[in-house]
Amino acid sequence: MPRTSQRGGPETRRRISDVATRMFLDRGFDEVTVADVAREAGVSSVTVFKHFPRKEDLLFDREEDAVEILRAAVRDRGPGVDVLDSLRRVAFGLLDDRHALSGVKDGSIPFFRTVAASPALIARAREIAAELQRTLRTLLEDDEEFDGDAALCAALVIAGYASVLTETARRVIEEGMPDPVIEDHRARVTRLFDALRDGL
Repeated sequence: MPRTSQRGGPETRRRISDVATRMFLDRGFDEVTVADVAREAGVSSVTVFKHFPRKEDLLFDREEDAVEILRAAVRDRGPGVDVLDSLRRVAFGLLDDRHALSGVKDGSIPFFRTVAASPALIARAREIAAELQRTLRTLLEDDEEFDGDAALCAALVIAGYASVLTETARRVIEEGMPDPVIEDHRARVTRLFDALRDGL
């Protein structure tokens, strides 16, 4: 049995997440407890909850990455660069990098299937989308160069991208790999931002 540790830090967080993800994908989210994860990772349950307040966040561990991506897209764009253009570039950058948040990362099918099989994970995914929407709205409200409707823009961007990701995940599972879906994903991201441009 692994020795239980109370230590924290980024390495501990990553180890806990990696162990939890492997266990969830192997056995199913609902079949694995936080205590199971803690034991396998060699930490206490208290340590797990210190890093991940919710069990669902052991699998959804990229919310902070998504927040930073949105923040950079809004705050770090060049002078005179439109917010929608910046967000569009970010979306295509994620696709080109085959980033996990693009939906076309290699090896993503077990993750998609695990999420689809768990009502708790589906509910948490919706909560995260709502949190990202609030984050983007705040960023737009604080942006001196943005003169549109921050609430509406944030809602449409996040809901639209979530819809694209959901369809991409469905298609990736259907095809058995991401490669055949990439150009369709690219086309739908293009249509999304074209529609946002026309509508906003």
